[in-house]
Amino acid sequence: MSDPLQFGLFIPQGWRLDLVGIDPADQWQRMLSVAEAADAGPWASVWVYDHFHTTPQPTHEATHEAWSLMAALAASTSRVRLGQMCTCMGYRNPAYLAKVAATVDVISGGRLEFGIGAGWYEHEWRAYGYGFPGVGERISALRDGVQIIQRLWAEGEASIESETFTVDGAICRPQPLQTGRDGRPRVPTWIAGGGEQRTLRYAAKWADATNFGGGPEQFARKRDILRTHLDREGRDPAHVRLTSNLNIVVRETEAEARRVVEEVNARADSALRPEHAGTGFSSRGAVIGTPQQVIDHVGALRDAGLGTLIAYMPDVAYDRTGMELFERDVMPAL
Repeated sequence: MSDPLQFGLFIPQGWRLDLVGIDPADQWQRMLSVAEAADAGPWASVWVYDHFHTTPQPTHEATHEAWSLMAALAASTSRVRLGQMCTCMGYRNPAYLAKVAATVDVISGGRLEFGIGAGWYEHEWRAYGYGFPGVGERISALRDGVQIIQRLWAEGEASIESETFTVDGAICRPQPLQTGRDGRPRVPTWIAGGGEQRTLRYAAKWADATNFGGGPEQFARKRDILRTHLDREGRDPAHVRLTSNLNIVVRETEAEARRVVEEVNARADSALRPEHAGTGFSSRGAVIGTPQQVIDHVGALRDAGLGTLIAYMPDVAYDRTGMELFERDVMPAL
């Protein structure tokens, strides 16, 4: 029998213009209150994005930094697991990132999930002085960085010279509290992205979970490609959890849910330039409607192999009606 479907929740942190109108001095308390509600409820995990500037366009609205939030949430919650979807490999040296993650794992009592990807938001890369390497270079950095990070966690020290990174006697103490299947220190590693030739191949080699999107048919296609890579690596597919993110606005009626989307976009529009009005929350790929509509969509993903759904609810900083409805009606049905 397969493991039960688990549910994660994104914490509003500003990146998706989901804290507009809340005083920056009050935003952490608003984020924390959502995390505490999840911690006290049925959610398995809470998540943040690793971005510096807002989307769909850079604005001066606050975007709170992911790993600072990880440390704060590690100290402020007691049960839920804590993840980033996903850390950009290009934003931090991998040896430094391994140390940050190990420290957060210790603070949390061993509740960290480590999401990592190649990165894509060009404006951020260039604005922060990282350049913007081609996709091949970014994926190579992901490949090399994951190996450095996992070696440092497992052994506490590493010297590796790779195509993109070099470490010479880097020490990672403390090591993570969690351990892998071999008994050595390791934080569960989620390699995010659906690239079929490289990203999924690297996930098959080093990941404990994947994260890719799409409807049930596309999800099943990626699942099958991953399984082909896993077979080549001699790994059991049961050892790699399949996960996906989903934008959700749920209310008792579809009309109510559509009104919430209008409110969400009106708030975002107040921070965007007029030419970008209406782009704050896209209905594309989202589920907007009743609990049964959400159940039908997520149930099809579950049937395709989904192990963890991470829900993004754009209104949760202002109104927890959707979160509570999801807990009451959607989770038990799935």
